[in-house]
Amino acid sequence: MKEFILQHKRFSFYSLLVAIVVGIAIFAPYITPHDAFNADMSKSFLKPSAQHLMGTDKLGRDTFSRIIYGTQTSLFMAIILVILTAVVGTVVGILSGFFGGKVELVLMRFTDIMLSFPGVVLAIAIAGIMGGSAINAILALVVVSWAKYARLIRSAVIKLRHNDFIAAARLNGTKQLTILWRHILPNVLPLTLITGAMDIGTMMMEIAGLSFLGFGAQPPTPEWGLMLNENRQYILSSPELMLYPGMAIFIVVTIFNLWGDSLRDILDPRSTDSH
Repeated sequence: MKEFILQHKRFSFYSLLVAIVVGIAIFAPYITPHDAFNADMSKSFLKPSAQHLMGTDKLGRDTFSRIIYGTQTSLFMAIILVILTAVVGTVVGILSGFFGGKVELVLMRFTDIMLSFPGVVLAIAIAGIMGGSAINAILALVVVSWAKYARLIRSAVIKLRHNDFIAAARLNGTKQLTILWRHILPNVLPLTLITGAMDIGTMMMEIAGLSFLGFGAQPPTPEWGLMLNENRQYILSSPELMLYPGMAIFIVVTIFNLWGDSLRDILDPRSTDSH
C-alpha cells in the first residue's frame, strides 16, 4: 500500500479528498451543528457568527448545516445517476459491438438519435413532462447520458471480438452469454469505471442545474442547486446565501474531476502518464 501511494501520489491525494467528501455525505446527519430542516422565522437572515457559521436563510435555517447535508443529497444523486447511466450504456454498447448486424444497426441508430439532441435541453423537457422531483431528474439525465457510454463501449467490444481468445472460446463451444460475461465485460469494465469516475462531477453539475430550474430536488430538501434557486432573489441583500452553495458545488466538482483524471492515468494503459 505504501509503495502504491508513493508511486501514485496525485491519485492518493485526490482519493483522500474524495474520501473526506464521501465521509461528510455519509455522516452528515451526525456532524451538522443544527437541524438542516428546522425553520425559525425569528432567526431569518442572520449573518455569519459563532453560533451560525454561515448565517441563516429566509426561513431561519442554519446555512452551514444545509450545506453539509446537501453534500449527501448532491453526491448520492450523482452516484446513482452515474451507475444507472453506465449500466444502460455498457449493456447497449456490449450488445451492439458483440452481435453486430441488425442488432448493432438498430441500437446505434437509436444512440445517434439521442446524441443528436442537446442533452441538457432534452433532460429539462423530460423532467418537465414527468414533474419536478429528484427521482425524475435522475431518470431524465439517464435518458440523455447513456449514449456516450454506448459509443465508447461498442468501439472497445468491436476490437475485442476479433481477438484470438474470443475465437478460442467459440471453438471450445462456449455459449455467447458466457463469452460476454467472462471475457467481454471484464475487459471493458475499466473503461466504464474511468468514464463513470470522470462523470461524477459533471452529473453533479447537471443535477444542480435541474434543481436550480425547479425540475430536480424539491423543498425542503437541502440540495445545492435548489439552495441557489431559493436564495437568488436575495443576492443583493445577502449574497453569501448564493456564495456558499456555489462554492460547495465548485469545490466538490473540482475534486471529483481531478480524481477521475488521476484514476484514468492509472487504469487506462493508453494514457501518457501511466507509461
